[in-house]
Amino acid sequence: MRVVAIVPAYNEEKTVGNVIEVLRSLDRIDEVVVVSDGSRDSTAEVARRAGATVLELRDNVGKGGAMKTGIESTTAGVFLFLDADLIGLAEEHVTALIAPVVDGSADMTVGIFERGRAVTDIAQVVAPQLSGQRAVKAKVLSDIPELEVARFGVEIALTRYAKHEGIRVLEVPLKGLTHVMKEEKMGLSKGFVARMKMYWDIIRAHAANRD
Repeated sequence: MRVVAIVPAYNEEKTVGNVIEVLRSLDRIDEVVVVSDGSRDSTAEVARRAGATVLELRDNVGKGGAMKTGIESTTAGVFLFLDADLIGLAEEHVTALIAPVVDGSADMTVGIFERGRAVTDIAQVVAPQLSGQRAVKAKVLSDIPELEVARFGVEIALTRYAKHEGIRVLEVPLKGLTHVMKEEKMGLSKGFVARMKMYWDIIRAHAANRD
C-alpha cells in the first residue's frame, strides 16, 4: 500500500527541513509532499533541498485547502498529515501513526502530544480532535465534502465526519513531540491575532459539521 506524507506549510523555513528528513528516512513513506501555502519566506526552497515534492500556492488558502492540494497531486492508499512546525519528530512517531492504518486495524489515527511541552500537551488533552498529526485511508478522505473550505477547522471536520460515519479512529500517543506556538513564531500580538483567526475557523467547522 502506497503511503504519502502531506505537510502543509506556511512560513515554516526553520522547522520544515527537519520534518522532511525524518519522513524521508523511512522506507514505508513513498513520497513526501510539502504544500507551501502562500509562504513568504524560504519554506519552499528548504523543503525542496530536503528532498520533498513541493507545491507552491500563490495565496494562503488555509490548511484544508493546502491538504486538498496535496491529496490531489498524487495517489496513495494512506495519507499521513504532519504539521511543518513540529519539534522532536522521530521515526517512531511516524511509524506509530501509519502502522494501524496500513495493517487495517484503524481507518484513521490521531496523534496526541505527550511529554513534549506542558502548553501543547494540555491543549491536546483538552481537545485531541484539534491534532494535525494523522494518518487516514484515502477512501475516507475522498468521501469528505468540501475539505478545502475548512481552513484551520479541517481537523474538526475530519473528526466529526469519522464520528458520524462510524469510522474507526485510534488515538496514538506521541511522546516527546511538540510544536512551535504561533506566539513564538510571530510575536505575542500577531500570534494572538493568528490564533483567534484559527479558532474562528475551528468554530465554523464545528458548527458546519454538527450532528
